[in-house]
Amino acid sequence: MSFSVFVLVPVFNRLHHTKTMVECLRAQKTEARLVIVIINDGSTDGTADYLAGQPDLVALKGDGTLFWGGAMECGLQYALPLCSTDDYILFLNNDTYFAPGYVDELVRSSRENGDAAVGSMIHDADAQPPLVSIGARVDVNRIRVTDIIDELSAAERADPAAFYFPDALSGRGTLFPASVFDKYGTLMPKLLPHYFADYELSMRFRLKGVRLVVSRDGFVVSPPVYGNSTEGMSLRERLFSIRSSGNLRHTLTFFCLVGTPTQRVTAPLRLLVKAIWQGVRR
Repeated sequence: MSFSVFVLVPVFNRLHHTKTMVECLRAQKTEARLVIVIINDGSTDGTADYLAGQPDLVALKGDGTLFWGGAMECGLQYALPLCSTDDYILFLNNDTYFAPGYVDELVRSSRENGDAAVGSMIHDADAQPPLVSIGARVDVNRIRVTDIIDELSAAERADPAAFYFPDALSGRGTLFPASVFDKYGTLMPKLLPHYFADYELSMRFRLKGVRLVVSRDGFVVSPPVYGNSTEGMSLRERLFSIRSSGNLRHTLTFFCLVGTPTQRVTAPLRLLVKAIWQGVRR
């Protein structure tokens, strides 16, 4: 069966990571036709010149204000009109590295689990054992996100199961059947421009009946510091910066979007109580 995988990668600088990730994609041993779409959101480190010299890549341009959600939405608006019903969309970050069988493993896992959306386990390049993240557990009542890995014994962390079933999937290596976007919509970057955009999307799909799966064999390797780190940010930046995973407005927006009507009404109060409690504990 002939099918395509449209790989969407938002980038802002970190050209050395982008080059390594692109080589990983070029090395894939896959039955799919890979269409690599790089969304360059105003990089200033030579990324634009590099992309201009890569005829096998599709380069889309941003002005530095797209952030993750806007960049991925830009990629989706490019890719979805080109997709057939058998195609897939793969969300990737540029600081991820993976084996030559990575894409086919995600496709296989999706098909084995009823056309599921399939996320990737995350390995730390410097850790032993390397597994550091499996997938999100989202506690809407407590306004809290944890990781499945926190539930595992040391033995299972060293030898995880083939599949896990999270509440939400991150954009750090997740494959979606293209058809789910036509049925249930795309990202909402005006509401969630950066953090939580991927979680909201995958939780919306799950509520519509799309299975969410994380594959042991479809894993990505990342550097030790990635994702939602707020190291080096001031208190104001942690609470209000678009690039902060602790942004109060986006946290509230996310938990309102994924909650029940009652949970939406009570979310501001619960977030306030949580913020006060965390301040007391510090």
